[in-house]
Amino acid sequence: MSILDAPAGKRKLPTNEAASYLGVSASTLNKMRHFGGGPKFIAIGTRVVYDPADLDHWCEGRKRASTSDATLQGAA
Repeated sequence: MSILDAPAGKRKLPTNEAASYLGVSASTLNKMRHFGGGPKFIAIGTRVVYDPADLDHWCEGRKRASTSDATLQGAA
């Protein structure tokens, strides 16, 4: 069984699926992975996957009540 075939709740998402889950492009996730500021990821050799729980946690940390809340710069 591969990490992508794991049962629901344990399945890890490849970059394109993680990007779709977040509503961003795969290119955006690739850039965030390179420069920082994106969600946690798992590197297995040359393969990169994301845990949906980490994607949710990353989104939660970016919630703001208004545009005057703390800036998103450096938020992780």
